[in-house]
Amino acid sequence: MKKLATYIILLFVTFFVNSQDKKAKDLLDQVTTKIKSHQNITIDFKYTLSNSKENINKESKGNVIIQDNKYVLNLMGITKIFDGKKNYTIVPEDEEITISSVNEKNDTEITPSKMLTFFNSGYKNYWDILQDVKGRKIQYIKLVPINTKDQRKEVLLGIDSQTKNIYNVIEIGKNGTKTTITVNSFKTNQPLSKNQFTFVASKYPKYYINKLD
Repeated sequence: MKKLATYIILLFVTFFVNSQDKKAKDLLDQVTTKIKSHQNITIDFKYTLSNSKENINKESKGNVIIQDNKYVLNLMGITKIFDGKKNYTIVPEDEEITISSVNEKNDTEITPSKMLTFFNSGYKNYWDILQDVKGRKIQYIKLVPINTKDQRKEVLLGIDSQTKNIYNVIEIGKNGTKTTITVNSFKTNQPLSKNQFTFVASKYPKYYINKLD
């Protein structure tokens, strides 16, 4: 009888966990469907980086424009442009531009163009806590990397339960480093210039250009 009771409890727990994981997958699918319905997305966000052991605590504001896999990112005085083939990192303080290729298939790196869809592969999904943030119901999904060599312990994805928009992304490293991106404003289908994602070298006549490949 005792063994039967234990088996029933175990069966119930397994069913509950599986149903929670399905809820997580269903919510992520809803987020992906909505994101793919937009022609382009413009986001203003807050970026924080902290590690108590290393006494690191940085905070900055940034913005990014995303269209398909192309993007223009402005953060901490640095501009990054990805035109679909090459990545251009512009550093005004050093008057330097670095040009490199980007491996968009790298599952361990969340690039701006993957920020809103990175969770679709490479992770185990778990239904996590629901938080009330200034009247908004934010449902968290815990993402655990499948690759054991990944230096991230887990990623927490906060989703607005009503709008199905991403509220924040929290990366927790195995070394204790915590990186958080919090969305302050989320705009879609904005009018963009034809050259929005084009790097124009003539704008930086005095800059040193470093080509990595």
